Amino acid sequence: QVQLVESGGGLVQAGGSLRLSCAASGRSFSSYTMAWFRQAPGKEREFVAAISWSGGVTSIADSKKGRVTISRDNAKNTVYLQVNSLKPEDTAVYSCAAHRWAPLTSRQYAYWGQGTQVTVSS
Repeated sequence: QVQLVESGGGLVQAGGSLRLSCAASGRSFSSYTMAWFRQAPGKEREFVAAISWSGGVTSIADSKKGRVTISRDNAKNTVYLQVNSLKPEDTAVYSCAAHRWAPLTSRQYAYWGQGTQVTVSS
């Protein structure tokens, strides 16, 4: 099993940046595809980005390309999400997810964190 704990959320002004972290416990972190999703109030959860187990390949949602970067440090069992040029519509709970050997096109993840709130003020 994998346990995921997100951090780094908070209140930020529009135009600012945030770096979210997701720390994973358990073995074999480097065999897990990792992803970030977000859910805004009253909206469905949406995919943000994913990264392959090696970190060599990433997938970013089309609407967020150019503002979002996903990375991972397998030595630290941690995946990161850098979001720049934040907008009020980026306000959401951001959650990380893990699934062993999942393709980057998958949206089905076995393990989820509790999420971290990001609030962007105008």
